[in-house]
Amino acid sequence: MHTDRQQLIRSLFDEYIEMYAARDDRVTTRFSENFSGYTGGGDFLVREREAWVDVTRQDFAQVTDRIRIEMLDLALQDLSEDVVLVTAFFHIHLPLPDQILSRETARLVLAFRREGDDWRIVHSGISIPYPLVRAGEVYPLRGLQERNRELEGLIEVRTRALEEARAQLEALSYTDALTGVANRRSFDRTLAQEWSRGQRAGTPLAVIILDVDKFKHFNDHYGHLAGDEALRALASALSGAVRRAGEVVARFGGEEFVLLLPDTNVRDAVTVAERAQQAIRARALPHAGVEPGIVSVSLGVASVVPVRELPPESLLRLADAALYRAKALGRDRLELASD
Repeated sequence: MHTDRQQLIRSLFDEYIEMYAARDDRVTTRFSENFSGYTGGGDFLVREREAWVDVTRQDFAQVTDRIRIEMLDLALQDLSEDVVLVTAFFHIHLPLPDQILSRETARLVLAFRREGDDWRIVHSGISIPYPLVRAGEVYPLRGLQERNRELEGLIEVRTRALEEARAQLEALSYTDALTGVANRRSFDRTLAQEWSRGQRAGTPLAVIILDVDKFKHFNDHYGHLAGDEALRALASALSGAVRRAGEVVARFGGEEFVLLLPDTNVRDAVTVAERAQQAIRARALPHAGVEPGIVSVSLGVASVVPVRELPPESLLRLADAALYRAKALGRDRLELASD
């Protein structure tokens, strides 16, 4: 296509689109007396110019402010010396808070014919994937309002479902899959939070680390499935031993568990540790590899007032050292961290 013709066709289209977007009634003067058109929101073919003028003015009356045309693609066709065609794909952005219509792709076919010294629009066919409009509408705004209410309800339901699913996934990510108590990730996060809280309040924070005595022997003798059952039983016993809000039972790894006790001094931490030890003994899980003949644990207890100069892990190191000492002194016992 010759450049001059291409520029002519583009200028004809641009003039029409600008007037239509600006809601400029002068656009009605561009229609040919032999006009025909098919409305995008309606379901009828308009065969008379005056009828199309009425449709256009109805459009402008329904949406009075300027609209924005977001052009996606444009095809220019030079059909003959006196007839040209433009096919355009675009989004229509109405001056409304709702953006649903703007997500739909509209197609407009405009045919221009030279009549005397001027070019007139002889055909306009617009295709918009909107529901059929109602009486007095060009854009389906009333239907859109109803659709919005339905969508808002659907979005609310789905948002609630997503939040519930997210909460469940987050809970799973902080839960030990075998025992159902908190996992190491959850414990580390809570320890950091309680360490900071203890610094601000000047209150003690206690940790109890316990380890199943000769658990490898237990697994070798009874099998790993029995070992898993034993760990679940221990987790249940430990969960029953903590009684205050904020106290945490976590599986630290393997056969090792840890209890985190906010605002707890050494004396009270020992009370919890002894209660945990008794709860485990009460389960009387057979264990041929240890002296009592039932599953026993060794425990290390530590309590400090958190300070900014030390990391939370310093409390763990104290409790772990006490646990190591309990095991070295014969197991099935409780040891306190030394200063």
